[in-house]
Amino acid sequence: MHIHLLQHGPDHGPARLTDWLESMGHSYTVFHLYAGELTPRPGECDALIILDGPESLVNEPPDWLKAERKLINRYLDGQKPLLGIGLGALWIAHALDAVIAPGTYPETGWHQITLAPESTFDLPEQFEAFMWHRLVFSLPESALPLGGSAAAPLQGFSWDAGRVIGLLCHLETTMSSVMPLLNVSDRPRAKAPAAGRFLQTNEQILDDVSRFHRLAPLLDRVMTRWLNVA
Repeated sequence: MHIHLLQHGPDHGPARLTDWLESMGHSYTVFHLYAGELTPRPGECDALIILDGPESLVNEPPDWLKAERKLINRYLDGQKPLLGIGLGALWIAHALDAVIAPGTYPETGWHQITLAPESTFDLPEQFEAFMWHRLVFSLPESALPLGGSAAAPLQGFSWDAGRVIGLLCHLETTMSSVMPLLNVSDRPRAKAPAAGRFLQTNEQILDDVSRFHRLAPLLDRVMTRWLNVA
């Protein structure tokens, strides 16, 4: 299969996703929309991945977002697999008429997710994932929830029998991919000290590097089932 990935910022790359695609014999193309590259045409690939990006793009939409939203809608109306992560999940949820808003508690670092009873994801009942968000989304109509963390009750969803997936949490993160985020100016922050209980420091994020390795089998399970739809 040939997969297209849409990247929205230099600090929000594919991370482990491209390694996984290569290991499974898939080819891919990364489109750097933030650098002026055009969005691909719907018929040019077998599946589409919408990567994370700066949440500031929600309030300050760039010129290329109109073309990307049109592409997302084409995939929602079609039959090919569509996956969104972080900002990408927000875009997909918005296209499915879900509500996008700041969460009560922003999250950064490592947090536990409890799988929802009705979830269709092939994941453990409880697992740890990497978080980097302030915004959250409501569950789109006809979608099934992934599950939630203490700060965000909805960490993802599946739609159309698992053909479309949105993940607020990150299973693709590696130590290399997280390093550029640690000192960015638009890092998720709490407006009041009481709302910052789920924001980890750089030291807390990096204190156990084995956490990054433990994400790999979780990503494999999600990606394998998602592409099996095709």
